[in-house]
Amino acid sequence: MNRVTGPVRMNRSSWLPNVVFLAAALAAAPLCAQAPTTSPPAPAPAAAPTTPQTQPAQTPAAQQPAPASANGQQPQPGDDANPDAYKLVVRVNEVNLIFTVTDKKGRFITGLKRENFGLLDDGRPPVAVLRFSQQTNLPLRVGIMLDTSSSIRQRFQFEQDSAIEFLLQILHRNDRAFVEGFDIETDVTQGFTNNIDLLNQGIRKLRPGGGTALYDALYKTCRDQMLTLKEDGAVRRALIVVSDGDDNYSRAQQSDAIKMCQRAETIVYTISTNISPSKDKGDEVLRTISEATGGMPFFPTKIEDVAIGFRNIQEELRSQYSLVYRPADFKQDGAFRTIYLQALDQRYHVRASKGYFAPRATP
Repeated sequence: MNRVTGPVRMNRSSWLPNVVFLAAALAAAPLCAQAPTTSPPAPAPAAAPTTPQTQPAQTPAAQQPAPASANGQQPQPGDDANPDAYKLVVRVNEVNLIFTVTDKKGRFITGLKRENFGLLDDGRPPVAVLRFSQQTNLPLRVGIMLDTSSSIRQRFQFEQDSAIEFLLQILHRNDRAFVEGFDIETDVTQGFTNNIDLLNQGIRKLRPGGGTALYDALYKTCRDQMLTLKEDGAVRRALIVVSDGDDNYSRAQQSDAIKMCQRAETIVYTISTNISPSKDKGDEVLRTISEATGGMPFFPTKIEDVAIGFRNIQEELRSQYSLVYRPADFKQDGAFRTIYLQALDQRYHVRASKGYFAPRATP
């Protein structure tokens, strides 16, 4: 099922009883959850939580219609003219939520149990939690998206080198990745593969030049590469976007791109190539896209730190949790459902997608 972002505000009196109820029920069913950040955490469950392990510190370096399809038609977000574009495989109305837990210094926290969390889906505790695990070995489906516009020409070779090193370190036997450059158009120089040599060649084929159509590229990539993936088991879908975030050519809106990423259940990590002391609107664009999809933006202070951003993403992808649950009062109406997931221990911060789209019932 797909996810979408959207702010929903709830006061303490409206959500806390639900989380208290959920904490009591956790002893019987696995669960992970998030409550509004403006309210105090729910009381700790009766069972004593296992002492978590802390991994080494990670320091983050810091509009118009949607793009045209191959046949020249203009796809529109939410348009039902092509029902296959948003077709989802739903297994008994299950939500598979991937999330990350860090401490206040940004260090990844492992070893937590289902009873260490509280969850609200559309304001209600789930009917049942089916599985909870730390998915360090969940197969990855990763896309490397390198901005090939003229604005990054002087930094491009270093970005290529960093991307290649990232793939060398992260790809395991069951993982696959693809390589894409984008300026005013997208250029997939290597499709999904586990072959590092082919991915290396795909990255080296890219050449900078042209304007920047970031929103178009994200929209099209999630629609064509991620949404169409056919997988028998659970996989983790992620895009790593290296760009300055300054979109000057897209026909899609930022919100269109984000929604398509959420429909494709894809986490987006962004690495900024803006290394100037002052931040511009492109940095905020990258932050918004990442946070809306459960990812994280990285803002290097010098071009050499781009590699650090890749290494941080690599460790995070191997330090995440997976929660599969069945939501309460679920309707196949295509509506957005919010997710609040929170660690009961206030020392920990949970980062996850903020919600998802329910699929529409098949006529």
